[in-house]
Amino acid sequence: MLKLDLHDAPFSRFGSWLSIAYPTWVPGEADHLWLRSHHGGGLLRRELFRIDVMKGGRRVAFTVDATPARVVLRAGGGEVALCIAPVGTVRLKGRGLSVRFEAATGTYVVAHPSPGGRWTVNSRPNCHRYEFEALRGRLCGDAPWGGLQCRRIVMTFVPDASGVVEGAVDEFESTWRPRPRPPFAACVREVESEWREWLRDELAGPIPLRRAAEHASYVNWSAAVRPDGYVRRTSLLMSKFFMDRVWSWDHCFNAMALAYRRPALAWDQLMTLFDSQDEFGALPDEITDRYYNYCFSKPPVHGWALSFMRRANRALSSRERLAEIYPVLARWTEWWLTDRVWPGETLPHYLHGNDSGWDNSTVFDSGAPLIGPDLAAFLVLDTEELASVASALGRKREAAAWTRRSAGLLDALLARLWRGDRFVAARPDSGLEMDTESLFLCLPVVLGRRLPEAVQRALVKRIRGFETAAGLATERPSSVRYEPDGYWRGPMWAPSTMLVVDGLRQLGEEAPARRIAGRFCRTCAKQGFAENFDALTGRPLRDRAYTWTASVFLILAHEFLGRRPPR
Repeated sequence: MLKLDLHDAPFSRFGSWLSIAYPTWVPGEADHLWLRSHHGGGLLRRELFRIDVMKGGRRVAFTVDATPARVVLRAGGGEVALCIAPVGTVRLKGRGLSVRFEAATGTYVVAHPSPGGRWTVNSRPNCHRYEFEALRGRLCGDAPWGGLQCRRIVMTFVPDASGVVEGAVDEFESTWRPRPRPPFAACVREVESEWREWLRDELAGPIPLRRAAEHASYVNWSAAVRPDGYVRRTSLLMSKFFMDRVWSWDHCFNAMALAYRRPALAWDQLMTLFDSQDEFGALPDEITDRYYNYCFSKPPVHGWALSFMRRANRALSSRERLAEIYPVLARWTEWWLTDRVWPGETLPHYLHGNDSGWDNSTVFDSGAPLIGPDLAAFLVLDTEELASVASALGRKREAAAWTRRSAGLLDALLARLWRGDRFVAARPDSGLEMDTESLFLCLPVVLGRRLPEAVQRALVKRIRGFETAAGLATERPSSVRYEPDGYWRGPMWAPSTMLVVDGLRQLGEEAPARRIAGRFCRTCAKQGFAENFDALTGRPLRDRAYTWTASVFLILAHEFLGRRPPR
């Protein structure tokens, strides 16, 4: 079974809001193992209880052996295994060691004994409570009162006379109720079965870079959470490290990867942000179970994603599904074309780099509002896909209207932002043009053969300047503004790679498309599924278990690497 390094991928399971990992980004905690919760997406506390093993009353160093089904901690001839059971429960069982859970204390973090030898920890910074129960051996609670909260909270599971220890930690909100306690081995077998079934579906048939594909599949499987609060569908978080939210373009890439063999789950990924669409048609920038906000948007790649998904799996073109998405996709598109158009302009604009998904791209160095060529290109595809969906639903007049709008947007894009050999961005308030060395300005390649031939040739030539041995830089490496770890000012990212590769394929440029896809996939196979990568060295950057990176890897491996990857 797949082996996990909990510095690079958190231990969790499909549907769970809990994980176990080394929080390498938290100062002083890179070498400490923590039980963590992902409610609130970082606005609430993630790190709940530091996990240690004890022998002879002392904390001892331990090794970690982790698979998708369980984590085994070993020290001094003893071992303890942990498994995540359904409904927010962590189970543990071992021999020869005690297991200690030390809470992250703070305001209103309190603990108290409960009937039956249990202890309850009330973690106000996490908005949840945790019930500790010994199933074999005993539970020792150490929680001296400090006035408004406990000075420390330490829960230790101690073995019985035969050396066996077994326990459970339940996450709940207001009121604990007894939960089923099947044998520990049965819990592990259940997770193993779920994981193998997922892997069987994801990797059916021959697939290149199979070991990396297993890792990518785990990243996605383990990042899923069950519906709760504002997350109304089973949804993949972007990560269960620290990017533990759903952003309103990231989810599209996950939906695309799942479309091949899991259409129902893929549909939930596509629709999950539309569940929080506001009365104006805008989508929230991000959602968690506890909040959402509209302070920023994200680019409207949804029509492009839907078109890809419908091609990948005919089940996603059912009348029922198209009738569900048509009105919300239309409102989202209309919002851009009405509320985000400057007086006297035809094309819409962004109000911040975050709106584009390219937060700090050099294109935004002069600020905003900014008319980006990518935004117009995405809306050409949105309106085109809306025409296709309207036609499939028998709305011929609406289909014709969307087709006309799509053609008009393409004409406006070329007239407003094409400069003979490249696209630029423009400030509608001042007339200032932004012409930088950002790959952002090449994204209209996603329009493929809808573009005039001269534009196609110029974009293909320009994109070559962003190719590296690792993949595709987001700022030309020769640019004076290039930064190796500059977020969108150089590093390689999954979404930009996917958009460019898809555009090149549509142009019939199979060789560069396969070359870029192959390099990206081999970087992931070697370095894992980080949020982004140093474009020159391939070094993984930021969050190390990011779902859209795993998803784009799986898509590109499926679409482009069926034959030997290009060199």
